[in-house]
Amino acid sequence: MSSSEPVQTVGANRSYAIRTYGCQMNVHDSERLSGLLEDAGYVRAPEGEEEADVVVFNTCAVRENADNKLYGNLGRLAPAKTRRAGMQIAVGGCLAQKDRDTILKRAPWVDVVFGTHNIGKLPVLLERARVQEEAQIEIAESLEAFPSTLPTRRESAYAAWVSISVGCNNTCTFCIVPALRGKEKDRRPGDILAEIEALVGEGVSEITLLGQNVNAYGSDIGDRQAFSKLLRACGTIEGLERVRFTSPHPRDFTDDVIAAMAETPNVMPQLHMPLQSGSDAVLRAMRRSYRQDRYLGIIEKVRAAIPHAAISTDIIVGFPGESDADFEQTLHVVREARFAQAFTFQYSKRPGTPAAGMDGQIPKRTVQERYERLVALQEEISWNENKKQVGRTLEVLVAEGEGRKDDATHRLSGRAPDNRLVHFTKPEQEVRPGDMATVDITYAAPHHLLAEGPTTAVRRTAAGDAWQRRTTQETERKGVMLGLPTVGAPAPLPAAAHGCAAP
Repeated sequence: MSSSEPVQTVGANRSYAIRTYGCQMNVHDSERLSGLLEDAGYVRAPEGEEEADVVVFNTCAVRENADNKLYGNLGRLAPAKTRRAGMQIAVGGCLAQKDRDTILKRAPWVDVVFGTHNIGKLPVLLERARVQEEAQIEIAESLEAFPSTLPTRRESAYAAWVSISVGCNNTCTFCIVPALRGKEKDRRPGDILAEIEALVGEGVSEITLLGQNVNAYGSDIGDRQAFSKLLRACGTIEGLERVRFTSPHPRDFTDDVIAAMAETPNVMPQLHMPLQSGSDAVLRAMRRSYRQDRYLGIIEKVRAAIPHAAISTDIIVGFPGESDADFEQTLHVVREARFAQAFTFQYSKRPGTPAAGMDGQIPKRTVQERYERLVALQEEISWNENKKQVGRTLEVLVAEGEGRKDDATHRLSGRAPDNRLVHFTKPEQEVRPGDMATVDITYAAPHHLLAEGPTTAVRRTAAGDAWQRRTTQETERKGVMLGLPTVGAPAPLPAAAHGCAAP
């Protein structure tokens, strides 16, 4: 079967489950994999992975133990595959791109191995493996087609990822992502805006522009101000209420981007800016093309232009060669920048990266002690920064699944414009995910805000309508899909959430 053959009915109502690891790019790729499979006739499994006809692992190669996690899960599924005739297992993503030659050696019961550049081939490869009764490995060395041309089953009814580029041109010594995702490739601005307009037409009210190095957008098309122009263009799309982006790089963060953020009303007052280290010596060893002064200068400019901006970051502790003095410089930047949130990581070796072979690997005990000091400092700062929100009136985009205790507390949850998590008293009138609730903040914790008084106002939105339509459709198709859709603004993800920004 060639890749051009139709696959619209090969699924024949077979069920599928997808397990996703890693960054937002992988999360969005999994939405595309779901769309591809459903377009080919598959349906989402109503039960767990062991009951699905097809199980897909969309892998990450960021962590040192990523392969152990994958092979552990593959081993757990081996008995189910032996027991259930016709069950198929596929492995894709960054680890598949990296370990293409070893996956079938370690787990010969896998049916399909595919890479980061050819996710569109998954239905064809599954069918080919089924017909030929042998495993299929297909790893493309470069991007075959921009992934946004593929069908997508988005997990949210009102918040969507929109890829503006794939790949990365940086050479950070701790990061293997550029080797697996390739050089940066940018989409045409018109294609991006057309996708956003179509999403808004479907009821989406919030989009997050996504790229491995999102603010380098334009380098592939020869326009250094392309990203700021794109932000401003998003501001002209009627019905688009919130625009976010992740993750930028300090090297490419220019004044025109700050101006576009400040002057475009629907670009939210939120910035995720990876620091990695506050030490110039460590940044040099990481091959990060900025220094402490440059980084703090960007933060100062953002705060001057957008006073209420919530700024978050990524920090690596224990990079090879990091001295006590180097670590103190990181603490200094944290105190100066006063991040609303920080994703903090203990350095772990990534096989295939230059840093894995560097001298000066830091003992685990030392890394742990530094990590605990950093977390304690950031917790204190996060709490103090959140306390500044008490007394403010905020319009919250209502979410589903953001508040784990909402049922018990009779509250609802959602995201403020700066992406802070807000729990608020459930009003008497109906409020749907995707609607807007205006609340007064009365209490702050390190990781959330609380509005204990009555909701000031509720604004029903097209996004809430979209959620209601989708919920009704899902209910009518009960047994075909797995419950209600997971909706809500894409929340900050742990660990490898920021792609090449995380260790």
